[in-house]
Formats: sequence, C-alpha cells, structure tokens
Amino acid sequence: MPGPSASTPIIHGDHLFTSTVNESDKTLHAICLDRKTGKIIWDNKTGDGIRRDDMSNFSAPSPVVDDQRAFFFYGNGTLVAFDHAGKELWNQSITKEYGDFAFQWTFSSSPLLFKDKLYLEILQRDVPVHGKGKQGAESFILALDPATGKTLWRQLRPNDAVAESKEAYSTPMPYEDKGRTQILISGGDCLTGHDPETGKELWRWGTWNPEKIGHWRLVPSPIATAGNVLACAPKGDPVYAIKADLTGKLDDSAIAWKSDKRVISSDVPTPAVYEGDFFILSDGKRNLSRVDPKTGAIKWTVEVPSRKKLEASPTVADGKVYFMNFGGEVTVASAEKPEIIDTIAMGDPGDDKIRSAISVANGQLFIRTNKKLFCIGKESGVAAK
Repeated sequence: MPGPSASTPIIHGDHLFTSTVNESDKTLHAICLDRKTGKIIWDNKTGDGIRRDDMSNFSAPSPVVDDQRAFFFYGNGTLVAFDHAGKELWNQSITKEYGDFAFQWTFSSSPLLFKDKLYLEILQRDVPVHGKGKQGAESFILALDPATGKTLWRQLRPNDAVAESKEAYSTPMPYEDKGRTQILISGGDCLTGHDPETGKELWRWGTWNPEKIGHWRLVPSPIATAGNVLACAPKGDPVYAIKADLTGKLDDSAIAWKSDKRVISSDVPTPAVYEGDFFILSDGKRNLSRVDPKTGAIKWTVEVPSRKKLEASPTVADGKVYFMNFGGEVTVASAEKPEIIDTIAMGDPGDDKIRSAISVANGQLFIRTNKKLFCIGKESGVAAK
C-alpha cells in the first residue's frame, strides 16, 4: 500500500476496493484490486493533501459498493463515484457545498449505501475548531442519488451536546424490524432513528451524558438486533440498549438494559452481531464479551492479550471473532466460548494507529495494515469445510 488508511477493504465479486493516501506525494487515492491475485486493476488519484492532524488522515472513511459503482468519501469532504472499471462518474465536495467540517480531529464517518440511496452523516460543532468550520454550522444527514450524486434530501439533526461532544465519527446504520425500516444515527449525546425515504426523525433517545461533559465525542456506530439498538457511551461509560420500535422523544423507560461499565464499555470499536448476539470489544477493559441482545446478560467474557490500543471494530465469521490492534497484531477468538485461539503479528516494525477492520468474503480474510494488504485463506476463495 502507498500509505496508511483506517479504511476497511470492501469486496464485490472478484474486485476489492479501498481508499488510501500516498505518503510520497501527499495525495489521496481510490484503488481497485483483483481479489484473487492482489494485482491493482486501477488506481485513481482523488485529491491533494492527506491530513490535518497526526492522529489519522483523510482516507479513514471506508468505500461502499453496489453492482455498478464504487463510492469513495474522504475526510476533506470529497465524494467520488467510479464504475467498476475505474471510470469517474461524478465528483463533488460536501465541504464546498455546506462548509468545512467543524471537528477537533479529522472527520471520518463512512457513507451508507442502502437500497436506492447513498447516506452521509455530518455531526459536528456549531462553532469553528482550529480554524475549520463556521459559526452556526449545522449537523445534518444527507441522502444522495447514487447515479448522479444529486441531493435527494437534507435533514437537520440538532442536539443539546456541548463542545467536542457534538462531534461524531460514527456511520449511519440501517435497521429493519417489525415492518419498520429506519436509519440509525448516534452522536451529539443522543441516538435517533430516521425514515430512509425522507430523513424525518422517528424517535430520539438521550442522553448518556446528563452532565454535558464537553469532550465526549462519539466514535462507535449504532448496531441493532432483536429489537434493541446499542449506543456505546464514550470514555469508559456503559453500553445502552434502546428499544427500536418506539416513536417520539423518549425517556429512560426506553432503555431495555445497560451494561456494567466495570466489565463492558466501548469507546471506539463498533460491536458486531453474530448468531443473534452482540459481540462487544471493550477497548479500555481489553476484553471481548458475548451478550444477549434482549437482556444484556453476559454469556461470556474473555481477556484480550493486547498491550497496544484496540480501535478497529471486531468482525465475526465462521465461529470466530477477528480484530487487530494499533501495531497490527490480529487476535482470533472463538465466538462460541471464552477462548483466544491465536494472536498473529501482521504489522511491520514501528507500525502504529492501525484501525482498519478485517473483511471477510469467499472464505478469505482481508487484513489492511499501514503498509500492506493481505488475503488469507484458500487460493480458490472457497471456504474450508
């Protein structure tokens, strides 16, 4: 890889799509590789300048893909669509249209492609930060036409949070349950559900931050199953499960359960759902838990053997949980019982701040470190028996 990226590799058929920076000439790129061989099929430059701080870079958002197009979004606001052959279809700047992002750190929410719309979430401060953003900046959700990039609707998403707590690095998530489809948004000290067709807010619950602490930016994305949506409060606070079938402004009677923060909390990784349960990687506690989604009961917890920070979200497949730490050490845990199967060093000496989640497709694992992209599994791409 020409440079580091927190972008998760996205696989569609025999194509793999990833965004990246090029460290040598300080440019942004969209790359498509052959899934079977790793050969680069096309590499398109998408912008100049790669970062605004030392914690991350503009290529952190992951691309999304449908049968015809691949969409690449960057922390500087650039949004580009290509066909699978690498031809640019459209290109626009969200920041030129709506103003610079007002964030303490580099914006990194990934887009959501759901049915016939491309969704973007911008939850930011209402005042400039380090010279970025503007007075009175609004937080909002965008829905775009994937074919043209045209805005279909823009829904304001105000909140009562203060300072950095207004900022979210989460990604919109779809959820369908009991005949209702909604887009889940987490950040600004609250959790909301929205109508995918109009953006209208269906319900709102908050807050995990009643004292209005000013530095509680929100990183994990919301995730739901069994009628409950998880909101992971930051900085070592609990994980809340909120009932997903309600309407309007909700009070704490909407809380189905909340975790014991001494055991389970997630400041950065987004939990996973597998075989009907939540899998929560508690980065601060350095443990992994399997949790009943209806009651919050912990089925098991296992200590994670990692001395370096854990910010990449866990991936669950084939009865195993996969995740990677800042140094590129991949941990493989059993999804069935509290057991660490193995820890494998995939990073290069000196690697740091690796945040990419591990992708799974065709019986293969795709692991992105700062300098390399690995495909692990059978060469044919057929899952082992």
